[in-house]
Amino acid sequence: MAIDRTPGLAPAAALFRSLGDPTRLAMLRRIAAGEARVVDLTGELGLAQSTVSKHLACLRDCGLIDYRVEGRQSFYTVTRPELLDLLRSAEQVLAATGEAVALCPVYGTPADSPTAASA
Repeated sequence: MAIDRTPGLAPAAALFRSLGDPTRLAMLRRIAAGEARVVDLTGELGLAQSTVSKHLACLRDCGLIDYRVEGRQSFYTVTRPELLDLLRSAEQVLAATGEAVALCPVYGTPADSPTAASA
């Protein structure tokens, strides 16, 4: 049986790809808690300024965050409250499945990786 690869699914796939990076998820979680500047994110997440800027650009290009300028600083915010609902729903699915996705041989975290060791 062939899977219907409806063109209408491409935007949803792009959304989930944009959320598929742990750094971007951490940044979204932080920004969801309140406005954040690049300097806030670099300090709180322990990331280089260039890394933070690259991920912010991705999230901004996807329309998931925006910013306001105050003086020489930019303050980032989540653009859609529905995104926070989506992230909460994902956390509920993970809790309900015993986080089986983490054990997935294709998309999960290998047991010997630094991420798995710290979990």
